[in-house]
Parts: sequence; structure tokens; C-alpha cells
Amino acid sequence: MALAASAALAQTATLNGRVSDESGALVPGATVAVNGPGGLSRTTKSGDTGAYSFVGLPAGDYVLQASAPDLGMLPAKIALNAGSQIVNLTLKLAATMQQITVEYLAGPAVSTDASSNASAVVLRGDDLQALSDDPEDLQADLQALAGPSAGPSGGAIFIDGFSGGQLPAKSSIREIRVNQNPFSPEYDKLGFGRVEILTKPGTDKLRGSVVYNFADDFWNSRNPYAAQKATLLLNELETNLSGPLGRRASFTLDVQRHSVDNGAIINAIDPNALAPFTDVFTTPQRRDNVSPRLDYQINERNTLTIRYQYLHSDVRGFGIGGFDLVSRGVHREIGYQTGQVTETAVIGATINETRFQFFRSANDTLANSNAPKIQVLGAFSDGGSVFGHTLDTQNYYELQNITSMVRGAHAWKFGFRLRAQTDDNISPLNFNGTFTFDSLDQYRLGHPAQFSINAGTPGLAGNLVDLGAFMGDDWRVRPNLTLNLGLRYETQTNIHDSRDIAPRVGFAWAPGAGVRTSRPGTVLRGGFGMFYDRFALANTLAAERYNGILQQQYVLTCPCSFYPKIPPASALAGSQSPQVIQQVDSRLRAPYIMQSAFTVERQLPANTTLAVSFTNSHGLHSLRSLDINAPLQGAFPYGTSNPIFLMTSSGLYNQNQVYVNVNSKLNAAVSFFGFYVWNKAMSNTDGLGTYPANPYNWTGEYGPASSDIRHRVSLGGSINTRWNIRFNPLVTVQSGPPYDITVGRDLYGTTLFNGRAGIATDLSRPGLIPSSYGLLDPNPAPGERILSRNYGRGPGFVSVNLRVGKTFGFGPEKSSGATRGGGAGPPQSGPGGPSNVPLYNVFGNPAVDRRYNLTISMSARNVFNRNNPGPVIGNITSPLFGQANQMYGGANGEGFSENANNRRLEMQIRFTF
Repeated sequence: MALAASAALAQTATLNGRVSDESGALVPGATVAVNGPGGLSRTTKSGDTGAYSFVGLPAGDYVLQASAPDLGMLPAKIALNAGSQIVNLTLKLAATMQQITVEYLAGPAVSTDASSNASAVVLRGDDLQALSDDPEDLQADLQALAGPSAGPSGGAIFIDGFSGGQLPAKSSIREIRVNQNPFSPEYDKLGFGRVEILTKPGTDKLRGSVVYNFADDFWNSRNPYAAQKATLLLNELETNLSGPLGRRASFTLDVQRHSVDNGAIINAIDPNALAPFTDVFTTPQRRDNVSPRLDYQINERNTLTIRYQYLHSDVRGFGIGGFDLVSRGVHREIGYQTGQVTETAVIGATINETRFQFFRSANDTLANSNAPKIQVLGAFSDGGSVFGHTLDTQNYYELQNITSMVRGAHAWKFGFRLRAQTDDNISPLNFNGTFTFDSLDQYRLGHPAQFSINAGTPGLAGNLVDLGAFMGDDWRVRPNLTLNLGLRYETQTNIHDSRDIAPRVGFAWAPGAGVRTSRPGTVLRGGFGMFYDRFALANTLAAERYNGILQQQYVLTCPCSFYPKIPPASALAGSQSPQVIQQVDSRLRAPYIMQSAFTVERQLPANTTLAVSFTNSHGLHSLRSLDINAPLQGAFPYGTSNPIFLMTSSGLYNQNQVYVNVNSKLNAAVSFFGFYVWNKAMSNTDGLGTYPANPYNWTGEYGPASSDIRHRVSLGGSINTRWNIRFNPLVTVQSGPPYDITVGRDLYGTTLFNGRAGIATDLSRPGLIPSSYGLLDPNPAPGERILSRNYGRGPGFVSVNLRVGKTFGFGPEKSSGATRGGGAGPPQSGPGGPSNVPLYNVFGNPAVDRRYNLTISMSARNVFNRNNPGPVIGNITSPLFGQANQMYGGANGEGFSENANNRRLEMQIRFTF
């Protein structure tokens, strides 16, 4: 039997090659289909390097075809003999062809290829219009699509294969992949939760667009956390130009100018009247973004892609809102520069890709006031900002080399990623001092619970290098069975851990499918992988900065004797005042997660796939912090009264999920995607900012993780009508996240206000606070049961976003009626074609067959004006305990936000040629 099997395999053929466009730029994610003898039909996707492969094809005559959004090729007849054969495919713009059948219109299909898992969400063409044009909202939309699947450190976004960097303009995005090929050894981050963004290459003819977005608070709804309507004035202009540069090169150029006046909502306690109040402060925000890209075909084997992005943002009034009053604002300017170079070499069935990225961020933050910060927990924050004048310049370098090759039934991929980071930081953080009050009553009396101030040298520099190397083999064992084997190794310089070996294994089996069978109806897919997280350079710098020598963090309890005056740092040093010392555990290891998954994928009628997945994630060495010098029975273990905050990797994380995913392309005009996730995540830490409430009793620390959002539903898609009107909905529904319930006081002498409330059993105890969780005790007695971490549960979130646009065409007709990315062109047979007359009469493609198109659209976020509360206040002594004082969402790291109004409408005018 073994000899017979070998003989049969020897009579089969392997077909592989690469897919590129007319400029020579490789096209990842293209659909490649072969149709051969006996009704055989196979479909696959080109990988990140544009490579595709079919293994185990019987010898004979075939029709080969490939397509991608806006790109296609005429069907080609080829003859396959036993052995390996290379056929490279070149795609042309669909509008330049007289006849084309774009195969991807047939809709998603299940497959045993590693990168074709049906649990992924792949957006291209019209489906991208369901996402926001605004970078902050776009990132929020992508996080919603990724789901609560990415473990304790969150998901990761890769842009053209690079980690980090800034999101590109949406008009320059060709494709977005979410959760694709989750156990690939090429990536360090969890596959469930990974977002990959691919940008567009240049075109063969001059093409471009001009887009203008406008929004005004006049047609928006009021913020539910402000008595008056907040300001919002949005003017965004974007231009995109693409075309050839001779016979071998093409270019794209994106230029953006964002001007946003956004209302910051203050919802706090008035420090003078000591009564609730709301206020609105207008925050001017400006952003400029320029991003050119060059694609150059060096020769028949080598191509070069160069991309640069410059982004500058200016925000005045960052930090205002919620409990923070106007005096707490800062002026923040940030400049980002990104340079990317990718060289691709194709030698036979081998593709080698070398990538280099340089990313630089320069942050200048200036506080509006140098007054000391006045913080009343759960009520308001007044005084100046603790930032002072902070300057931070970071440089990131990333070098990758990845080789892909096909050898018989094996598709190998191996390479490495080398990254380096430098940080030059000047941070006079809290040099102006902070008075902290644990309640309004203590503020009335002028009795602060704590005073803290930093002193010393504000400047510090550091660097970090990390390396990741991998190899993987996608082994087509049989035509209906694929094994995915991989191994990854990682290491970094700022911790003593060289044991980060990460095996990856997966399989995909189509029971009943064979060589002469058409597309499989069912695919069973499973996998296991280990994923390591890096210990950030910022953590190392914090330990070096706050070591008690470079800088001193003085913390005094009950500073009533000198409030509100600020004592000089020299006086505090002379009085041997306690200092907070930060250290990194010498035994710290890189955190890692062991994730396993099993999926059933099913091909359904009407070009629809269904995938049901179960995943289990077990995380060890999760990061958290401990006060190892907390007083115990009046004594300090290390002989001094200095709190010593130790960064450790002693945390634990466990997660189980059930993931149901549907992808459908009903016809050329209607497509949708959606998923439901049931999720349970438990841990004893949510990161380095997590300290045990009681440093000597960790009972109750293991509880719901911050990512423990039990239910999440997301639906989106594109509906094109024959009246040149397009509808793009995006619906997100999720249950509430957990939150910690604290007493807002330092109960254990750690200088931290994270003590948790007790559950009262003695109803005669004074000061008990009624809540939906029972009577809570802000002064828990010894032996009293204490609430566990993240015991509270916040409200759910519902958001319905909708974009509606109408397209007008004018000017001369295009050179052909060929199909474009949305599905225009001659009627197709099958779903969406003439056989579906009712659908064909109602639905169509809004892309008018004219040289110039003008699209007018309206985008609405939170259509039904639902109040989606932000973080719930868990301090039981706060007047706002159990409530939120701001809407869901907030500013990004630059300080940019458009979150002033509850329901936001934006009008867009887009001209394309």
C-alpha cells in the first residue's frame, strides 16, 4: 500500500508561483483558482509575499485564474505534468480589461490552507467603508473586530508586516485581516486578536481622490454627562494620488489635514461649592499627515517598495475632562516619522523578503500650570498637571528577513525579526507635588491623607534590543489534510531570560474531500501555540529613574502641618522622609500564553461560511507589582520605612472562549460579516499597575480579568443598490466589563489607595454603605470577608454605526464595462447574476461607469443615541460610586478625540478620477 501511495503521489503535480500587479508589486491575499479534469476545483489565497501553491493536482489541462480588489486577469489555460511547475501571475486593473470574471465575487470558501481559516475577518473593497475615516475611531473599530481574544496584553496591529507605527490613511488601505492564520510562527502576538493592514501599491494610470469630512455639534446629540451641549467642529481634508513613474515604477501619495475643535466634558465636584457640577472646555486639535509610497520593479526577479509617513499633532487642553478640571490641562505636540523599505526577490519557487523600518516619535508636553496637584479621590482633581515640561524622543528600528519556498508538498517559511529601541526622556513628573484627600469630608477639613513629590535628575536614556527567529512548514500531507508545524525563539536585552521558545502546531482536515472533489464542505481545524510578551523599555527606565538615587519619590502621610504649602525637597531629604523605590525582580521572566483552539468550518449556501471555534488560553508569568517592604505588625522587612515596589512576573491568566463567525458575499452587491464571542477570562493581575490590596494576604486577587467581557457581537458589511446608493452598517454589542471596588484609602501602609471594601455582616457597624452588592464596609474589621478583585460589573455597550452614500458619475465613459472591486460589469452567472432577478433588480454597484465619480455620504456613529457609559467609579466613598462620569472611549496617546457628542454625524464629499 505504501508503494501504491508513493506511485500515486508521483503522478500528481505541484503548481506554485507568485501573484503581482503590473508594477511588479506583490499582491498578498489574492484569490487563485484552478479548474481541471473531472470537475476538480481548488481555491487558495496568496500569502504575505504574494506566493501561492497547489499540491497534489492530477496531471491534465487546467484553467487558472486570479483576482484581488480592483485587480484581475483573464482565465489562462495551462497543461500540468507530474512534478513541480511554476506559473507567476500578473494582475491588471479590472477597468482596463474587456472581459474578466472576478472569482472572489463567488464569496468566501472553506479551505485547508493555513491562511484561509474561516474564523478570520477579511475586509477589502466596499466592506472597508463600514469603518470610520477618523484614525481614533478606526482603531476603535479594529479593536471591536478583533474582539476580547488577545489575552492580558491586548491585540497587536501590523502595517505591511511591520509592528508598531501609526495607522495609515484609510483611503490608502487595500485590505484588513483580523485573526488570520492564528498559529503562524511568523508573529509573536496571539493570532486571535491580531490585525494586519496592507496598504495599496501604485496604479498603472494616474488616479486620485479628494475627500472632505465635515461635522458640527448643531446636528449632533448632547453628551449625557454635561448639562450643556459640547462643542464639536470637524474639518478634515484628504487627497490621494496614484500613478506610474515610467515603465517600472509607480507611486501613491496621501496628504491629510485634520482640524477638530472638540468639547472636553468635566463631570466632577465643584471644589468651591462642594456640589456636583459639569462644564465644557473646547480643546483645539490639529493633525497633519503626509505619506508617499514608491513601488519599483528592479528587474524580473526583484521589486522594491519604499514608504514614508510624517505625522504631526498639536492638542491644547489635553488631560481636561472627567474629574480633571481646566487647570489640569497640558499642551501636547507629537511628531511621528516612519520609514519603511521592503525588497522582494523571487528565484524560482523561492521568495526572499527583506524589510526595514525606522519609526521615531518626539513628544513635547507642557503643563498649563505648575501649581501642586490637588486630588480628592472620586470627586475632582485641581491644581496643575504632574507632567511639568516633559520631553520624550524614541527611535525604533526593525529589520526582518523572511524566506518562503515550496518543495513538493511542503511550503517552508523561515526568517527573523531584529528590533532596537532607544528612549531619551526628560520627565520632571510630579516635581510640583500632589496632595491627596481620601474623601470630601477630609478636604473640607483641610486634612490631606498623603503628600508626594519627586526630586532629582529628570533626564534619563536607555535602549532595548529584542530578537525573534522562526521557521514553519505548511505540509500538504494529503489533498484534504494540511499540517502546520512551526517554532519561534525570542530574547531581549533588558531581562535575564533566554528560554523563550515558542512551538506552534496546527492542522486542517476536510473529511471526505479528495483530489477529484470540488471545494470541501467541512473543514476541521485545530492548533496550539506559545506566545511571549516583551518586557517594555519604559518599565526598565522607571526602575532606573526611581531607584532613590537618580530621583527621589517622597511620600508623607497626614501632611496637615504644612498643607497647602510645598516643602523644599532638601528639607524632605534632611528629615529622612520615606521614599518609594521601584525595582525589577531579578528572576523576572517574559510573560507567555499557551493558547489552543479547535474550529469547525462549514460551507453554507449563498456564498457563506460558518466557523465555530473554542479557544483556551493559559498565561504564566504575567506582570504585576508587589510592595515587598509593607509593614507587618509594625515592622518593615527591609529595615527602612521606604515602600519598595517590585515588578514581578508572578501573575496568572486563564481564558476560555467560544467564537462563532459568519462571512458571506450573497452577490456582487451584498456582503456581510459577523461574529459572536462568549468569553471568560480570570487572572490575578491586569498588568504592572496591579498591586494586591493586602500585601500579605492574596486571597481574592484571582478574579475576573479586565478583559472578562462575557458576550460580544459584531456585525458589518456593504449593501450596494442600483440607484448608486451604498449602505455600510457596523454594529457592536457587548456586555459590561468588570471593575474593582475599593475604599479609596491606604489600609495597609503601602502608600497605595487600593484597599478593598469588606462585606458587612454586623449591621451595627458605623459607616456602612448600601450598594447593589450588599452593605459594604469602608473600614473592614480583622477577619471580615473582603470583596475580591474586579468584583463589580459595569453596564453593557451598544453602538450602531451607519454610512450612507450616493455616487454620481460624469465625464467620458471608462474604456470598458469590466468588473471593478464592488462588482460592476457584465452580469455574472450564479449567485447575484441573472438567475437572481429580484436581487439583481434591487441591488447593483454604486460605482458609475464614468471617468469621474462624486460620492456624497453621511456617516453616523451611535445612530440610536444610546448612552454608553465609560469606566465605572469603584471608590465606595465617592459621591459617584457605581456610576460613570464620562462616555465610553477617550483620547488617544496624542490627545486626539472626537468624543464630545453622544451621536455624531459626519458629512463626506469624495471626488475620484
